[in-house]
Amino acid sequence: MPMTMHKEGGNVFRVEIRGTLRKAEFAQQQNALAAEISRLGPVKILFVLLGFTGWESTEDWSDLSFYIKHGDSIQRIAIVGDERWRSEALMFAGAELRKAPVEFFPAQAAADARAWLAA
Repeated sequence: MPMTMHKEGGNVFRVEIRGTLRKAEFAQQQNALAAEISRLGPVKILFVLLGFTGWESTEDWSDLSFYIKHGDSIQRIAIVGDERWRSEALMFAGAELRKAPVEFFPAQAAADARAWLAA
């Protein structure tokens, strides 16, 4: 599976995305995260893009129901990946729309991303 989620500790979740992100896998992980939010309360997310090649071509990406229902339960989002994906990843994460801060870190700065999430 190109998208996996693991609890790193406390309320921090690491989401790894490999290759092409598919809408069905994304929806499945959103459901899993919604269950964790219900159980734990607000969360922080570390997205790690590994060999990321973009998003599946589909018109379904405009569904904002998860964001509307759970957006305020996400305290911070750090995205670690190839600099090539910075603008698109921040746009996809809704960085300009969210109350919570969203930051992008280059692939070699994963430790910085974790420290930022902990702040």
